[in-house]
Amino acid sequence: MGAVVEALMARVRAARAGLAAAVAAEDPYAVAVAQDELDDALRVARRHGLDVGVERADEE
Repeated sequence: MGAVVEALMARVRAARAGLAAAVAAEDPYAVAVAQDELDDALRVARRHGLDVGVERADEE
């Protein structure tokens, strides 16, 4: 299960970084797409029992 956990956490980190980049670029469409990806990544991680914490997009 270690590889699955690592992959899920990597997806969450990448989604958070993507959202931060979209916000920084001030691109509303990219923000919406990135937010959807983050929401999905968090949902999957939580469904697998991972504590992904809460981070804001502008805390980078």
